[in-house]
Amino acid sequence: LNKSAAEAKGMDSKRFQGDSWVTHGPSRVIHIHSLPTSVTESEILCLALPFGKVSNLLFLKAKNQAFMEMSTQESAKAMVNYYTWMTPVLRGQPVHIQAYTPHCKELRVSNTPSQVAALSQVGALSREGTVLRILVDNFFYRVTLEVLHQLFSRFGTVLKIITYTKNNRFQALLQYAHSMSAKCAKLCLDGQNIYDACCTLRISFSGLTNLIVKYNNDESRDYTRPDLPSDESQPSPVQVQNMASAFTAPVMTTASPYASTASLHNLAVPQAAGLATPEVLRALALKSSMVTSGSPGVGNPVLLVANLNPEKVTPQSLFILFGAYGDVQRVKILFNRKENALVQMADGSQAELALKHLNGHKLYGKALCILPSKHQSVKLPREGKEDQDLTKEYVNSWLHRFKKPGSKNFQNIFPPSATLHLSNLPSSVSEEELKNLFSSSGGAVKAFKFFPKNRKMALIRMGSIEEAIQALIDLHGHPLGQNHHMRVSFSRITI
Repeated sequence: LNKSAAEAKGMDSKRFQGDSWVTHGPSRVIHIHSLPTSVTESEILCLALPFGKVSNLLFLKAKNQAFMEMSTQESAKAMVNYYTWMTPVLRGQPVHIQAYTPHCKELRVSNTPSQVAALSQVGALSREGTVLRILVDNFFYRVTLEVLHQLFSRFGTVLKIITYTKNNRFQALLQYAHSMSAKCAKLCLDGQNIYDACCTLRISFSGLTNLIVKYNNDESRDYTRPDLPSDESQPSPVQVQNMASAFTAPVMTTASPYASTASLHNLAVPQAAGLATPEVLRALALKSSMVTSGSPGVGNPVLLVANLNPEKVTPQSLFILFGAYGDVQRVKILFNRKENALVQMADGSQAELALKHLNGHKLYGKALCILPSKHQSVKLPREGKEDQDLTKEYVNSWLHRFKKPGSKNFQNIFPPSATLHLSNLPSSVSEEELKNLFSSSGGAVKAFKFFPKNRKMALIRMGSIEEAIQALIDLHGHPLGQNHHMRVSFSRITI
């Protein structure tokens, strides 16, 4: 598009890349600009779903703009008025919507196949109801009723949820207050992952028109009836009062499925990597760990590590990295899903430390997504199994940092940083030797400094935190002669 809306005003006709404007009568055309470069036609169309049918879409991807023709002038006006006050967000970026010009009545476009498919999908959604049937594939981590409510509330008022297992598959029925909310949720969430690399949503419309919920518990919830009992026995008035206070009114979200700021969805919904960013997973995982951990040494010692690079990750690399925060007992990379692994720490407090400090950091180019596992221990495979090399035991490893009770190592646990602390260095090793050694791990050494009063220790700064993580994995325990094995850890200070 070569000219602005102001330049087009008053013109009888105009041609854009083979498309033409018809310019008689009130306008149904809306101008959308400042679009993210990775946005899709479906995401743009989803903005219009609450207001009516879309007749045509002209998507100028190279210019980060789009022109949308609504079926009626009233729906176009309602959409523009709404987004004037409530700025929509696509993929984390605010976009701007305005009426193009009263002189442009409609769009005549030669839609691409992807635009035709997107328009057809939106048209089909307009004929459906308020109840969604949700199946979760690749079900590796527990999906709670609360997670579903928080996720789907982004698109409108959730009235009821029923979860169940059928044919060994986790499923749910979810009822919205309005059909438009259900349409937006299906369009944007179908095929997406709740967590990176697992828990894929398969969403369809149910033939049911109303869900009947008898109990408010971990498997079902009626958000309009906080007085429902949790089981067969009727609760006392005190229980009813407590239950009512625990429930909030159904969350009213904006008409735009991207305008909500709920913590679980503070991100662009349609993402190839899944709905959960490292920041979201960190908050969610910490919440889970607080429930399971409690006092030191109590809680689940097993962590689920997702979004790994299956081509490069090994049990040894995870052992060394997680060993910076506790004594790793076992590591298991899943045979059929090598982007996922289980890491068993010595106790729950060590697992919580590793989760807190490592979640979201990059390993082999991919951000780690760490959650408490539903498993309490990692089982060793039987002898001769093909996945035997993917599961390793490290109970008696000499590389453990925290075996001695009261060790000073407990006082030197820090989050990943670009600066590494080196210890147990022989007196004969030189600065140049250490720089060359750390450069060989694929990173760039930016600074180096021996401790002035103790040359057995030094600080070395790599080009980035990711490079420092890689160097720690490659060089912790590296032999340097004179029976010295170098110890590498993350530093609190930088140089």
